[in-house]
Amino acid sequence: MDEDRNFYFLEMNTRLQVEHPVTELVTGLDLVHLQIRIAQGEPLPFQQEEIRLRGHAMECRVYAEDPDNGFFPSPGKITRLLQPGGPGIREDSGIYEGWVVPLDYDPMLSKLIAFAPTREAAIARLLRALDEYVIGGIRSNLGLFRRILSDDEFKAARIDTGYLDRLLAANSPAPETGGSVDAALIAAALFESIRPANGNGRNGASANGEKGDANGWKQAARREGLRA
Repeated sequence: MDEDRNFYFLEMNTRLQVEHPVTELVTGLDLVHLQIRIAQGEPLPFQQEEIRLRGHAMECRVYAEDPDNGFFPSPGKITRLLQPGGPGIREDSGIYEGWVVPLDYDPMLSKLIAFAPTREAAIARLLRALDEYVIGGIRSNLGLFRRILSDDEFKAARIDTGYLDRLLAANSPAPETGGSVDAALIAAALFESIRPANGNGRNGASANGEKGDANGWKQAARREGLRA
């Protein structure tokens, strides 16, 4: 759309789009269900003037790619997966911990969608969900989405086709949550493996020379850090 509010269509795809959850959330309609009914020869059960839009919805297309390396694909094994939830949050996904992202197909992992009464609330919900989302073992664009949704220009809807290029040029990359978690676990495991006994009865020998009980959190960190 140009400054005179004239619309220009670049393409027409006669199929269900990846962003269909946004339409479903703001209209309350199940587009997949409607598509099946139409394919069976049924007419649409409503008229255009009956459709009412409500609230705001936003979608993040989560990809196995590295935004800081020209969006280069990042195939590999997902070693850790923590998926978000909560009010107004929807995720369409088929991935799981231990799944290997292949080289042969589109690297999309999931669609993360937030719905709220206002745009500001939808952004806040989506940011909270992104902070809860952890994908370990591969690179993803989760950090890029956090940067976009935290950007004042995006919050004010001052965006155009050059917005992303300006953002990538201006801001340093945000750390990947999944990579940070994995790195912290590995560091904890290495630290404990070289740390001398301190005689406190928890890590190493106690004052009377008996072996103390190992801390459960540290054991978990060692196992997580050494996991293939």
